[in-house]
Amino acid sequence: MKFCSQCGSAVTARIPDGDDRVRFVCDSCDVIHYENPRVIVGCVPIYEDRILLCKRAIAPREGSWTLPAGFMENGETSVQGAARETWEEARAKVEQQQLYRLFDVPGINQVYMFYRAVVINGECGVGPESSEVGLFKEEDIPWDNIAFPVIYHALKEYLSDRRKEEYPIRVSSINR
Repeated sequence: MKFCSQCGSAVTARIPDGDDRVRFVCDSCDVIHYENPRVIVGCVPIYEDRILLCKRAIAPREGSWTLPAGFMENGETSVQGAARETWEEARAKVEQQQLYRLFDVPGINQVYMFYRAVVINGECGVGPESSEVGLFKEEDIPWDNIAFPVIYHALKEYLSDRRKEEYPIRVSSINR
């Protein structure tokens, strides 16, 4: 950041009075510009015994498989964002959403929230950020081409929990 979004003056990276970390502070109006983690919301969308996955048509990891997820938007709840992302990426509408998994990824300043959800009527299609979508049985999941560590862990844990028919909410960190 080089300029203040309030007044347009130059900013300096420094520790503001009363703070304990470096922030961008406006040299003119003293506004402190906080940089906070991004929240990514998504679903583990299920239809019968299959999991809905999307093949990414965009960077990063274009051509790899993922759960539908993306950045939460202002003015929406996390559950609304997860449903929106599932529609945008897989043209699937979901219901019965229940918070399932939270990952902190401090190395890239992100927090991931996944909801277990049911795909209505099993209907899905390719959205603008996907080149393919599919409902996968456990044995057909393309494990060697999963896009991100959080997706890999969420899928593995879901399948393990499904065998036990218990779905605890888990919170953990992934360090890069």
